[in-house]
Amino acid sequence: VQLQASGGGLVQAGGSLRLSCAASGRTFSSYGMGWFRQAPGKEREFVAAINWSGGSTYYTDSVKGRFTMSRDNAKNTVYLQMNTLKPEDTAIYYCATDRLSYGSSGYQRIRNPREYDYWGQGTQVTVSS
Repeated sequence: VQLQASGGGLVQAGGSLRLSCAASGRTFSSYGMGWFRQAPGKEREFVAAINWSGGSTYYTDSVKGRFTMSRDNAKNTVYLQMNTLKPEDTAIYYCATDRLSYGSSGYQRIRNPREYDYWGQGTQVTVSS
C-alpha cells in the first residue's frame, strides 16, 4: 500500500489549502482514511477521518467548521480542505488508512493512530501570522 500526500505549502493566516492523498495497493473504497498532523516538539494528533463510504466524517474540535474531509473512491483519493487557517495549524500533515476494512466508525477508535496501518510521507503546512 502506498499513500502519496500533496498540497501543503506556505499560506498566510486566514488563507486556504487543499491537501490530497492518493492511495494505491488496496481496495480503497473498503477502508476509512484519516488525517493526522505533527507540529515540532509535539506528538502526532488526530485531525479528521472519513469512513469507507464517505458517509461519515469526524474532526478534532480545533478544526471543526474550518476543515472538510472528503473522498473520491473513483480516484482513490482523499482530500482535506482547510479554510481560515491559523498559525497553530502549522505542522506536517499525514494521511493514513484504517487497518480494518469496513471498520467501525466509533470516534474513539478512528482518532487513535494505532488503528491505522499505512501512512503517507507527510506534507508540510506552514501558516504565517
